[in-house]
Amino acid sequence: MADFKTVCKNIAKISPDIRVREDRGLIILEGELDKWEDVVAAGQAAVDKKRYLGVINNIKLKGFEPRMRMPGFYDDAYDGIAPDVLIIGGGVVGCAIARELSALSLNTVLAEKSSDVATGASSRNDGCVHVGIDLKPGQVKLKYNGRGNEMYTALCADLGVPFERKGHILLFYRKWERLLAPAFRAVARANKIKGVEYINEKKLKELEPYAPDWAKGAMLMKSGGIVSPYKLTVALAENAAVNGVGFALDTAVTDMEVQDGKIVSVTTNRGKIYPKLVINAAGVYSDFIADLAGDRTFTIHPRKGINFIFDKKVGKLSNTSLAKSPFAIVPDDGVEPPKGLINKIKAFKDMVNSKSHTKGGGVIHTADGNLLVGPNAIEVPDKEDYTTDIDSLNAIYRKQKQTAQRLKMSDAITYFAGTRAATYEEDFVVRKGIFTENIIEAAGIQSPGLTAAPAIAQDVALWAAEYLSRFGKVEKNPSFNPVRKPIPHLAELDSRTRDEMIKKNPDYGVIVCRCEEISKGEILDAVRSPVPATTVDAVKRRVRPGMGRCQGGFCSPLVVKIIADELNISPERVLKGDTGSNILFGKTKGGEL
Repeated sequence: MADFKTVCKNIAKISPDIRVREDRGLIILEGELDKWEDVVAAGQAAVDKKRYLGVINNIKLKGFEPRMRMPGFYDDAYDGIAPDVLIIGGGVVGCAIARELSALSLNTVLAEKSSDVATGASSRNDGCVHVGIDLKPGQVKLKYNGRGNEMYTALCADLGVPFERKGHILLFYRKWERLLAPAFRAVARANKIKGVEYINEKKLKELEPYAPDWAKGAMLMKSGGIVSPYKLTVALAENAAVNGVGFALDTAVTDMEVQDGKIVSVTTNRGKIYPKLVINAAGVYSDFIADLAGDRTFTIHPRKGINFIFDKKVGKLSNTSLAKSPFAIVPDDGVEPPKGLINKIKAFKDMVNSKSHTKGGGVIHTADGNLLVGPNAIEVPDKEDYTTDIDSLNAIYRKQKQTAQRLKMSDAITYFAGTRAATYEEDFVVRKGIFTENIIEAAGIQSPGLTAAPAIAQDVALWAAEYLSRFGKVEKNPSFNPVRKPIPHLAELDSRTRDEMIKKNPDYGVIVCRCEEISKGEILDAVRSPVPATTVDAVKRRVRPGMGRCQGGFCSPLVVKIIADELNISPERVLKGDTGSNILFGKTKGGEL
């Protein structure tokens, strides 16, 4: 590993204007640069996992002012509360931790700056439950991915969340590539992954009838699965709420008071909170929260990924998560494959040890029956950059059409972007506080964070109980119920059951969203749920009106009216999502604007 002088020399090659120093076992970078790629390159060049705790990259991008989206109001709703635990962040990790802690007799509050849970990366990813074939021994990612993967079947059964374990498939282009199967299995053994096997072209076609013509075989990884990431996050939150966890939505942390290495208070836009313990699960803002707490050892550099969603009618193009092996070079790639056995083996080793920060994307049959295609990976300075662009979309389409040859752009119904919370060390930061006594970090959670979340939550809850035992015995919650009853989707029920439910509640017979066959009763169930859905997007995350072919073109006005009537507010006050996302601004007839 390079020493400090060598690190300085490497960073100087990027720019002589970067200042480098050591402090408390950290490499700290400061300065101002013209290009974001240079800022990222400097952070990557400073990584030395053996000698340093992490990289603090404080280099500024010239002309760019980072700005966090904030709730548009201030009040004192939570001023003065003193919970045992304050969880910061309502993504899948924060909500999984909340559910684990709800099994204990603790006063737990989760603060989320958005108007609902699952609004960030937890609703902006592909939903794959990964096997971990691309991870490396020693990574924190690998430790939690394996445990988390094994938990999914039972967890989703308890929460009433659809989960499919149909496997993930990596496609090979040439028959000789099956010679690499032992190497894949060796990686699987090292990573403790079960059910990894080579399948020939015949078996591949049985599993994936629409596999590309060029595929001569594949690696099947049976433990791979698919879940709806936002439905899972909502389910975790609702189960936690039923078991006693409080949810402070539209609540952004803006400051902390730290005395003698201990957090005394947490300032939010809704008052000052006095927790015994803080859990940092703030996603792309986890470095900001750690900095406020005086416990920062890492830097988040957001990495954007863009995905397509295709109509359910083409969902059959993939039954699993289907992707081209990173080693499979097909003619459309415009790349010459390696020649000779030695070069082929070397190429495989290079693939395994690659520093590429994307899995390359794939063609995925989602838990709701759509086809998801993507993502790509783009380093961006804005932590909430959810923009899409035509060049990226075209590139993703061209690349994935190699895997799904019958894919047509006319079948795309929407596309979206999300930002991954990558650290420069490219690993999770899951640990007790180093410099601050009463904080636990669950940070840097990029892929495979969805898979790892349940296992991360177990350890964090254990550490929380250990710390809080200093103040008194931490008991089990005697009324804890791990089972959540989901909102029924009547379109999936048999006709007799559906008829009985409509007789009991006629609202179930009023279809609001024709594309997804969602009734008024289901929408009302979402608004009345344990973590109430009070916006159009929140309702969409729970029961899917607006997620079909027309993307809400017909049902959105009806959803707005149902929410307004249930909450007894005017339709103008119903938001699409967070503050400022007004849909209606006043009447155009029969009244003043």
